Amino acid sequence: MKTHRIAVIPGDGIGRPVTEAAWAVLEKAARGAGFALQADILPWSCAHYLDTGAMMPADGLRHLAGFDAILLGAVGWPATVPDAVSLHGLLLPIRKAFSQYANLRPHRLLPGVEGPLRTAVFDILCIRENTEGEYSGAGGRVHQGQPEEVAVETAIFTRSGVERILRLAFSQARARRGRLTSVTKSNAQRFTMVFWDEMTRRVAADFPDVEVTLTHVDAMAAKMVMAPDSLDVVVASNLFGDILTDLGAAIQGGLGYAASANLNPDRTGPSMFEPVHGSAPDIADKGIANPIAAIWSGALMLEHLGEGAAAARIHAAIAATTARGIGTRPGRDRTEAITAAILSALD
Repeated sequence: MKTHRIAVIPGDGIGRPVTEAAWAVLEKAARGAGFALQADILPWSCAHYLDTGAMMPADGLRHLAGFDAILLGAVGWPATVPDAVSLHGLLLPIRKAFSQYANLRPHRLLPGVEGPLRTAVFDILCIRENTEGEYSGAGGRVHQGQPEEVAVETAIFTRSGVERILRLAFSQARARRGRLTSVTKSNAQRFTMVFWDEMTRRVAADFPDVEVTLTHVDAMAAKMVMAPDSLDVVVASNLFGDILTDLGAAIQGGLGYAASANLNPDRTGPSMFEPVHGSAPDIADKGIANPIAAIWSGALMLEHLGEGAAAARIHAAIAATTARGIGTRPGRDRTEAITAAILSALD
């Protein structure tokens, strides 16, 4: 029997119960499709940081390199560990070490879910550059704590980095509905964002069948609210993609449905799959976290592993569950009830 080895990092807060829920669904889908999943549960988290002084062991990246994929719950506990520490101590090193340069986030309304917009028909795939740009980590602070303190954060855009994310986005658009929107702020950022626009036009020449629109990020934010049905694939830099995908989660009904894939498209290392709702300390241990985003992320993982039939069954089970009104209202249904309904729908 084919077996996929998965590094599972439940993390902090609601990351633990939603990961447990996702794993139960993934295992059942795998059994039904005739393959197996083998989990290695890793306790890397803010609690681990408080115990050891590090978000993960010194050899953590080397350990992860041996897995087929990584399933992450959520990381963060700002009451005890600053977010900058947890982010730069775990997520960003993993994304960069394994060239997970493409962050894919699907945005669509599930059956029975009422979003805040009048329209109920949209299907947007946001593709965010994931390893450079505004989150490159280039910069520093001088005269720290003094009146003359200076802080500098430099965005780094490389030709290879921009071209590869654009080519992936064009390929996704070609496979979907043939429309791509590239998001920048080139009227104000006349070096990096003008460069991005130029690269978009160059890559577009290789995809004459894809309709391309160049849009500024502020106009894009308005379009996602006013006309989300006009959008197909959206590609943006690290920062702009980060912001726009939370807006995408909002219009699809909330972060409880916000799934994501951090992909290494070249498959030279493991890809990582995670819901993007964070650890949600305010509802941790209350048993009301919505596991759908984590389960959806698990389905994206199976697709990446070549188990498309099992992934499709999970997608169908999620849709059947929300169509019954289960998991459609924040805090109304308990985590285990939503999970049980999806497991039942898999039958």
